[in-house]
Amino acid sequence: MSRVRNRRPTHPGQVFLNDVLVPLKTNISDAARKLGVSRKHLSLFINGHIPCSRDMATRLGKATDTSMESWLNMQTAIDVWESEHEGIDAEKYAFIEKLTA
Repeated sequence: MSRVRNRRPTHPGQVFLNDVLVPLKTNISDAARKLGVSRKHLSLFINGHIPCSRDMATRLGKATDTSMESWLNMQTAIDVWESEHEGIDAEKYAFIEKLTA
């Protein structure tokens, strides 16, 4: 039995901002340079306008000595939550049959 969450999970960009940049007193421009991405791209990520890609997760993992997996898991949690709360387009999936032996 899965539990349906009412609150949208925190975007990994917000986690990066609050748990990494703020404590280190690092601005977006410096962090972007160190990550090897544009300031605009990092800003879009931090503000939740773009998802955490495998590339970004790798960069964040290396830069923060954390795992790529942890960043991707945060993004997956958002993806699942959005799928649960946006509603399923029944017509789009109506043709799917169960795979049984």
